[in-house]
Amino acid sequence: MEVREYLAEYYTSHDEHSRLASKSGNVEFFTTMTYIEKYLKQGMRIIEIGAGTGRYSHALARKGFQVDAVELMEHNIEIFKENTVQNEPVTITQGNATHLSAFESNTYDVTLLLGPMYHLFTEEEKLKALSEAIRVTKKGGTVFAAYVMGDAAILSYGFIRGAIWELMEKHMIDPITFDTFSDPWDIFEMYRKEDIDRLMSRFDVKRQHFITTDGQTCLIKDVVDKMDDKTYEMYLKYHLAICERQDMTGCSNHTLDIFTKE
Repeated sequence: MEVREYLAEYYTSHDEHSRLASKSGNVEFFTTMTYIEKYLKQGMRIIEIGAGTGRYSHALARKGFQVDAVELMEHNIEIFKENTVQNEPVTITQGNATHLSAFESNTYDVTLLLGPMYHLFTEEEKLKALSEAIRVTKKGGTVFAAYVMGDAAILSYGFIRGAIWELMEKHMIDPITFDTFSDPWDIFEMYRKEDIDRLMSRFDVKRQHFITTDGQTCLIKDVVDKMDDKTYEMYLKYHLAICERQDMTGCSNHTLDIFTKE
């Protein structure tokens, strides 16, 4: 199958919208929105590349921002449209993060690349997606690029769920360095911080933050989901206090690289 077919099969059967709505999933959404809001000013234009079902696009549009969303998968676009309310300042276009020719350069104040880097498996594709995101962003504008981290997968899926030997047999983990390797049928490309740094060294940008959007939540997911509201609010406060600590980034399921276009 082609990469797109693997993704279609995954997103048709996987409820991404509900994942972000759970208490454990909301840590990622809450943290990402907190950092996006640091950069927002009235009248700014936003593009979300790889918008999924539109959780972020809709949230930002309902705050009064014009949002142009791009999404590859038809299934996600259908849900995106179903969740769009009347007069909401949001558009949705089917497109690929590596080819954004329909969008002009230097157009957007804020660019969100919150999903595509999860599903790109070659260096060329990764650099192209980052290049396109930067191209459509205004000079001085801010780009938010999200990644899936390999060590979190080893801990949460490999050891906690007991799949470590399966991952080894599939040659998805180096038995010496414990670096991770993915193919399109594995759905997710895994990163280490040094991989992201190497990609970003190719671009004329300035990093503002590199954060863990869900921290160690993947290791205590069931505990977080069972927290009462008061404890959960304290957990979110704790997470925000430590999410920029670079010694914590490797074991987060998701990280967010926030940088400005020079």
